[in-house]
Amino acid sequence: MAKIGRPAPGFALDAVVGGEFRKINLADYRGKWVVLFFYPLDFTLVCPTEIRGFNTAREQIRSLNGEVLAISVDSKYSHLAWIKRGDLGKLEIPLLSDFNKEVARSYGILDDESGAAQRGLFIIDPQGVLQYIVIHNDDVGRSVDETVRVLTALQTGELCPLGWKPGHKTLGK
Repeated sequence: MAKIGRPAPGFALDAVVGGEFRKINLADYRGKWVVLFFYPLDFTLVCPTEIRGFNTAREQIRSLNGEVLAISVDSKYSHLAWIKRGDLGKLEIPLLSDFNKEVARSYGILDDESGAAQRGLFIIDPQGVLQYIVIHNDDVGRSVDETVRVLTALQTGELCPLGWKPGHKTLGK
């Protein structure tokens, strides 16, 4: 089970990247911060808003030595069909297929009743350690701005008070 301060569960999954199938291995991202988010299913209503939002923020996250990975339990073929349908715009972040549901289970967010992943977001540091976890109701999309704020706060290595923003004072160590 995924826990703050522990190594993130590893994986190697099929993905759609730039319209092509590729294998994505979490270990390949060592040395970078990873924003890993699970979404319930392709061809839904809230999920494309999040995917488009994180796709738009991709360069901002990259400027913080980060990468974005999106995962659902749909097949790589479903991902490709959804991308081709145009719901996600010009997608530059990879969509990973956790078709066997093993990764969602290892991160503790598999909804056994629906068989889909819950809306979970994880920030993994360059050493592969989980530093942030948020899981919430599937009816509400996540905030990209909050994710970037937390990523930036984590990178200060200091204590950050409520509502801390880049450029504001930290509380030190």
